[in-house]
Amino acid sequence: MKTFNIEPLSKNIEEGLKHKIGFKTKPLGALGQLEKIALQIGLVQNTLSPELKNPHIVVFAGDHGITNEGVSAYPQEVTFQMVMNFINGGAAINVFCKQNKINLKVVDAGVNYIFPHGLNVVDSKIGMGTKSFLQEPAMTIKEAQKCIDRGSVIVNEIYKSGCNVIGFGEMGIGNTSSASVLMSLLCNIPIDNCVGKGTGLDSEGINKKIEILSLAIKKQGNPDTILKTLATYGGFEIAQICGAMLQAAENKMTILVDGFIATSAFLVASKINSGILDYAIFCHQSNEKGHALMLGHLGADPLMKLDMRLGEGTGCAIAYPVIQSAVAFLNEMASFERAGVSNKEEVSVNA
Repeated sequence: MKTFNIEPLSKNIEEGLKHKIGFKTKPLGALGQLEKIALQIGLVQNTLSPELKNPHIVVFAGDHGITNEGVSAYPQEVTFQMVMNFINGGAAINVFCKQNKINLKVVDAGVNYIFPHGLNVVDSKIGMGTKSFLQEPAMTIKEAQKCIDRGSVIVNEIYKSGCNVIGFGEMGIGNTSSASVLMSLLCNIPIDNCVGKGTGLDSEGINKKIEILSLAIKKQGNPDTILKTLATYGGFEIAQICGAMLQAAENKMTILVDGFIATSAFLVASKINSGILDYAIFCHQSNEKGHALMLGHLGADPLMKLDMRLGEGTGCAIAYPVIQSAVAFLNEMASFERAGVSNKEEVSVNA
């Protein structure tokens, strides 16, 4: 498996960026989180005048053997049907990417379906879905390593196209089960606090899901390495997103983190290399029960809370105009000096 060299953000221009942000024609801190985003992107790009170039969202899809244990309100075949919907331009992520001029790529990381040749889908298939981790590990260690490497390769290809801002979405019936167990073990939070509605379970369905996942954890245990934990309970799409995020950070790209499942992939990535945290913007807080707790574990301050829990990268696409606004004010808004407006310091000195 590739190792990732993620450099700490350069502090050489931090004071310059803070001065530039602080002396815009506004009260100090008046643009709230936009100021934090502007500072972060400036530090990531090591410039006082950052640019967002060739934005991409990559949706990784994979099937999960745990679905066969009755943890989802939808059958497994919905995964490939939704991938076809992405390819045909009919899903929410297609709409929001088109609206905000974001390039969309769809990746078959391990869907239980053979897509015909000629479709606009990246073939990164590891297998026809993972195994049921109630019965055995979801994948082998070698498969988990291969997933991380494949995600890395996909991001490098996008990086070569001039992209410096990238978000990640997912599709996979059953993947909230994987995300819930990864969260429980890596954040040391009881599984019942990690499990939510997923695809729309009622209270009886949620209780059954908790029971199945609790039994799986009891049978498979808590592995002693991050890679083993990912292999035991993860999904092919979650593992590929993990590798993709790590590569994006190594490439000094701004990473847009979506909802519950994408954040679970980021959680794994952060345990592999904590330097990735500097490069991430957490786009929204999902309505999935465990997401707020997982964000809290990461020390993340999400941009939005819209009660969404769709996945697909939709939170990244919807948040992108806000991120554009942060860069726009930094580059285009007048300073007190340029606008000829007295700032607070000057007023207090002259009073």
